[in-house]
Amino acid sequence: MSIELNHTIVTAKDKKASAQFLADILGLEVGPQYGPFIPVEIPNGVTLDYLESGGGPITPQHYAFLVSDDEFDTIFGRIKDARLTYWADPYHTVVNEINTNDGGRGVYWDDPNGHSLEILTKPYGSGS
Repeated sequence: MSIELNHTIVTAKDKKASAQFLADILGLEVGPQYGPFIPVEIPNGVTLDYLESGGGPITPQHYAFLVSDDEFDTIFGRIKDARLTYWADPYHTVVNEINTNDGGRGVYWDDPNGHSLEILTKPYGSGS
C-alpha cells in the first residue's frame, strides 16, 4: 500500500473567507462545504479543509506548495496584485524579496489567520 496525504485541517476565524483567500491566490476552486469543513483541493488530490476556530486561539501552521516556474510567476503576480507583504525566508526577516534556494524560487506570505504559506519551484535539498 502506498501512503499519501489525503487532507489536513486548517483552523480559521472565518472558514469561507480563508478558503477563498487561498483559492484566489493559488488559482484554485473552493469546494462545497462538507460537514463543518470548507475544502480547497490541491491538484495532487490533497485537500486543505478549513474549520472555524469557534473563537479559540489559532496556532499558526506552515503550508508549502511546490509549483512550476510558470505557476510561480502567476501566483507571485497575484500576491503582488493583492499588495500582500511577502518574505524570502520562513522567519519573515527578508521582506518583499524572494529566495533562490536550490536553484529555484520561493516566497512566503501569511494568510488572514497568521498561517505561513509558501510557494517554491524546487524541493528543499534538490540542489541547483
